[in-house]
Amino acid sequence: MKKKLVLALALSMSLTLAACGSSSSSSSEEAEETVEESTEETEDAEETEDAESEEAEAETEESEEVTVMTYEEYMAAEVDDPVVVETYVQAMQSWWEDTATLYTQDEDGAYFIYSGAISEEDYNLLEVGTKIRVTGYKAEWSGEIEIADATIEILNDGDTYVAEAFDVTDLLADDSLIDYQNQLVSFTGMTVEPSTDANGNEVAFLYNWDGSGEAGSNCDLYFNVSVNGETYNFTVESYLCDESSEVYQAVTELEVGSVIDMEGFLYWYEGVNPHITSVTVVE
Repeated sequence: MKKKLVLALALSMSLTLAACGSSSSSSSEEAEETVEESTEETEDAEETEDAESEEAEAETEESEEVTVMTYEEYMAAEVDDPVVVETYVQAMQSWWEDTATLYTQDEDGAYFIYSGAISEEDYNLLEVGTKIRVTGYKAEWSGEIEIADATIEILNDGDTYVAEAFDVTDLLADDSLIDYQNQLVSFTGMTVEPSTDANGNEVAFLYNWDGSGEAGSNCDLYFNVSVNGETYNFTVESYLCDESSEVYQAVTELEVGSVIDMEGFLYWYEGVNPHITSVTVVE
């Protein structure tokens, strides 16, 4: 009887231990599966985050891409529209308090940059032919089309452009002249006509538009020239060509009746008002 009881107890314990072993093994496998699933979920989440991050970066880069306008697109823009152009410096008029005024041009047309933001260090790097990007707004002042409220960036890609003066003498009385606004142009065979100074005297030029200036004051010079029976008023812009420049000196030595050739930028102020950079007396 005791042997049967012992055998029964032993069999019961054996079954119990087997059951416990099976339960422990099952729990371990379930735990491993849970960890694997958690790891896979984490990896999937990280891959999703990476993909979203790359997509966001791509969208940011795309939004930061600059659309550079052609000259035709720039001219078609409305006044006050934002504009971005790449162009080449042809002359530096002035720099003041981190802004510069520049005459620029490419193969299709010219852009007058009025008070564009640029550091003095970068301004001093500019020379004729330097390629720049200008981001600002199209503006108009008394007929002059310009880019204002702009920033100027030097593009060091090795590309340069120096414009050759285009002779517009025969276009002076033509409406198409404005198509060459701000470009480097030339005038040939023009005759110096008298101007009237503040004292009523006839002179070859004036210091300031009304003759109110004087020698040594580094003010603008104004003088009249004629061709084909029409008279025009031209200017030596003192910020562009001051009294130490050859053209400034040449104009102060002009005589009424002299025949001259000129080069300059086709600026506009209530009509054509070229900023002259070179004068040669031919007769």
